Amino acid sequence: MLVEYKRWGYPEQRLLIGGLQFLGGLGLFVGLYFKPLIPLSSASLLLLMLAAIGVRIKIKDQPIMMLPAVFYALINFLILINSTF
Repeated sequence: MLVEYKRWGYPEQRLLIGGLQFLGGLGLFVGLYFKPLIPLSSASLLLLMLAAIGVRIKIKDQPIMMLPAVFYALINFLILINSTF
């Protein structure tokens, strides 16, 4: 993964980004028992995935390489909408 973070231009931020992703996932899990965490966690993960898509566009990655970020952004968007309304 270090090679990927270098390719994206963010090698120093990999622990921060990974930590934020872990906290977002943990928030979704804990949200199963404490519902107010679900919108906050899904919105945070959605923002991370939108940033990931932006980075992929910036470095001119192939569209197929963006699919995981697009997929997770869509899932978190649906979780956010479902948990808010």
